[in-house]
Amino acid sequence: MQKLMSRMRAAMQKYDMVQDGDRIAVGVSGGKDSLALLVALAEMRRFYPAKFEVVAVTLDMGFENGGNWSQIKALCEEYNIEYVVRQTELSKVIFEYRKEDNPCSLCAKMRRGALHDAAKEMNCNKLALGHHMDDAAETFLMNLLSGGRIECFRPVTYLSRKDIYVIRPMVLAREGAVSCAAKHRSLPVQKSGCPMDGHSERENMKDLLNTLERKYPHLREKIVGALERGNLDGWGAHSPVNTN
Repeated sequence: MQKLMSRMRAAMQKYDMVQDGDRIAVGVSGGKDSLALLVALAEMRRFYPAKFEVVAVTLDMGFENGGNWSQIKALCEEYNIEYVVRQTELSKVIFEYRKEDNPCSLCAKMRRGALHDAAKEMNCNKLALGHHMDDAAETFLMNLLSGGRIECFRPVTYLSRKDIYVIRPMVLAREGAVSCAAKHRSLPVQKSGCPMDGHSERENMKDLLNTLERKYPHLREKIVGALERGNLDGWGAHSPVNTN
């Protein structure tokens, strides 16, 4: 956990993610990434230069084989974190009503919108998401190969319509460090109920990067380094990118 918090502190300071008085909602899916982010931020409250609050919000997607959040509730009680579970019918909308060819894209968009609304309702001015360096490299490659775009998500984004900042404190941490932190703390990782879990385009990008890294070591770090040096999508700047 110390290694993860060190990388998080570097990202938080580099991109000026957290200020005094912030009330940060952490989007908690139940996976290792969001749980590690939640606990790391909770512990960083004790020593980070800026004083901030942490709350947690889970969107229950409505999958038949998911939705037991009791262990996460107990974890939040242990760390004195306010925890809210929002019931949704996103699974029905995505897989039954819309029947999208690319359900992951629609799901991500709808989940983000629901999380933004939940964070505002909890009187938070920031929403923290559990994306790490590997996610950034995969997203960059996915946008390039599938969409022909030089694009990635941003470390910090200001959503003017919602008047909320979205921050990603783990963008400088490798997935391995996140996994080690979750395992070391025995975090109550929940198995995803999504039928696309393990079969998405993101999984294809992960496999491709693993293959490429055998010939080009540290490729994920190189991709993120290129994003920073090129100041692409706010990766090299302290000021957040404004988007509607």
